[in-house]
Amino acid sequence: MPIRYKFDILAALKEKGYNTNRIRKERLFGESTLQAFRRGELVSWMNMERLCKLLECQPGDIVEYVEERQAE
Repeated sequence: MPIRYKFDILAALKEKGYNTNRIRKERLFGESTLQAFRRGELVSWMNMERLCKLLECQPGDIVEYVEERQAE
């Protein structure tokens, strides 16, 4: 996929004090969203908005476009 995260999302959340137990307890993200972060899969814009708020950043700070090489 040409759009990917620039860094480990769960590690960044942990640095801000949001470990997975706290995230579940406060219902900040659902289990499927946490799994998507673990697998490097993209999430909904609503989840991206919440992620930006928690990490105090912009979407462009989180994801990047990487052009895929064509098989020759």
